[in-house]
Amino acid sequence: MPDTALVDFHCHLDLYPDFEAAVAACEREGVYTLTVTTTPKAWSRNHAVTSKTKYVRAALGLHPQLVGERASEIALWEALLPSTRYVGEVGLDAGPRFYKTFDAQQRVFERVLLACAAAGNKILTIHSVRAARQVLDMIEEHLPRGAGTPVLHWFTGTVAEARRATELGCYFSVNAAMMTDEKRRALVAALPVDRLLTETDGPFTKKGERPSAPVNVIDAVFGLAELLNVPPVEMARMIRANLRRMLGE
Repeated sequence: MPDTALVDFHCHLDLYPDFEAAVAACEREGVYTLTVTTTPKAWSRNHAVTSKTKYVRAALGLHPQLVGERASEIALWEALLPSTRYVGEVGLDAGPRFYKTFDAQQRVFERVLLACAAAGNKILTIHSVRAARQVLDMIEEHLPRGAGTPVLHWFTGTVAEARRATELGCYFSVNAAMMTDEKRRALVAALPVDRLLTETDGPFTKKGERPSAPVNVIDAVFGLAELLNVPPVEMARMIRANLRRMLGE
């Protein structure tokens, strides 16, 4: 893994206007990118476009915000799981718009965790909006430590929940928007440095007036470097070291 490489561990490349061009930009710019999917029906195209890339990997997802209309696709998700090591976006969302489907989300997430535990060695990027406790409860019950690696994407739980997540073996992917006020910065500062990864969550975050691209993950690197009082180059090296360790390289 080149020493100059950036890491965007949660991005929706297939939601950009030109998916293939977005993947090609990651390859050209040398950004290690995990492109997540929101439904298993999107998997075949994502897998085809990224199967021979150096820097981009695709994750198999069933987004909790879509469970209300797509819960039945969990069977397809389970059938496709052997084709990838990477899983996401999955998880729970207890926000006002999606709370009415929370029971269904839990049923789907349980099947995701059980399938990953049975398969072993999966890496999951997990959504936990207003549901950090429930996500951690389910990880503890259904994904024993060592059976897979959870990465909590855009984590907004408490410091105590972050400690619990760390004890359960979780990593955290951090974006620049998570460091825009003191409350958020305090949470990020409390995360263990050896469990940090970076992300953009593009195109749902912005760089100026346009959607963030994976190369813009440099803003998260600089934000973490300032917050933790380390040089940006050293921060980038630490992120890459964490990725290598998580992947077992």
